[in-house]
Amino acid sequence: MAQHDWYDKDFYQVLGVSSDVSEKDLTKAYRKLARKYHPDANPDDPQAEDRFKAISEAYDVLSDTARRKEYDEIRRLGRPGGSFRPGPGGAGSGAGGGFNFDTGDLSDLLGGIFGGGGGGGRRRGPAPGTGPRRGDDLEAELHLSFDDAIEGVTTEVHLTSDAACHTCHGSGAAPGTVPQTCSRCGGRGVIDDNQGFFSFSQPCDQCGGRGRVVVDPCPTCRASGIERKPRQVKVRIPAGVRNGQKIRLKGRGTPGRNGGPAGDLLVTVSVASHRLYGRNGNNLTLDLPVTFAEAALGANVKVPTVEGSTVTLKVPAGTPSGKTFRVKGRGVPSSSGTGDLLVTVVVEVPGELTAAQRAAIEALADATPGSPRDGLLQAARPS
Repeated sequence: MAQHDWYDKDFYQVLGVSSDVSEKDLTKAYRKLARKYHPDANPDDPQAEDRFKAISEAYDVLSDTARRKEYDEIRRLGRPGGSFRPGPGGAGSGAGGGFNFDTGDLSDLLGGIFGGGGGGGRRRGPAPGTGPRRGDDLEAELHLSFDDAIEGVTTEVHLTSDAACHTCHGSGAAPGTVPQTCSRCGGRGVIDDNQGFFSFSQPCDQCGGRGRVVVDPCPTCRASGIERKPRQVKVRIPAGVRNGQKIRLKGRGTPGRNGGPAGDLLVTVSVASHRLYGRNGNNLTLDLPVTFAEAALGANVKVPTVEGSTVTLKVPAGTPSGKTFRVKGRGVPSSSGTGDLLVTVVVEVPGELTAAQRAAIEALADATPGSPRDGLLQAARPS
């Protein structure tokens, strides 16, 4: 970042800290804001990405002791006046005609040429590999029975993924040793290449942009601080979880880099079907078979519930097949309340009749005047 930009930017205000903030509190403030405005956490908010870039830019300067001192001094002295005005003969004096531009215009121009890394060294975020970086999110699928989804359950998800090395606990250094501050970049992770009027920054070639060098590598992860291994993650599934619903487990994804937070684990729940019940939101559905006599004469029938008990449903006389009754509070529990059990009556027609049944039905047919289709046939005739 070019020093001329420092006049117009209050990095302390961007990070919400005072000018005498300690290094520890500065890092704490940065990490809190970086987690809040990280693009991965705000995929539909372009303003969050801009805020994240500003936060990273401010921390990049203030976290470096030498650059912070220089920034404070420049801010104390104030912005000098003037602009660069090449004359007819080219560079140099501000006399004569030609064109003029300030250093901000030039840095924006070069920033476009060098992918945001030029223009007086201004970067639109931390240089590659520098600063804390959030770990990646992981996804896993969990298969549940219908009953477990209704009641809620605590179980485990099995997956194979990157995790902090069990030998060095993520430091990358062999047990009993610690990574050393890079002697080339002084722990900044970037090297400034001053070329007169401009200053360019690039990742340090000695530490790879990490700011630290592992002198004695961990024998397990070979200095990466990460190993790939199978692991089990405990997950609490709330009562009433739906098929296809995602459960987010904070910090159970891949580990962060350079002190950054770990990513999240997104668990997609797959719920098996039930042999009796269906589901519509927080309501359960059930087809209840009844005899013709029960539907015609009315009856009090027992209805099974998903928790294993029964309730008594009154079927009024003359109930048609397909009519649905609502049993309040016997559905799926959730934070917004418990749903209902929707019972649909299905009149069963026997496939085989005994002699007594046939005689009774024939007598009913003889006693039934007309046909329920008479009105339909009458309406279908042309007028």
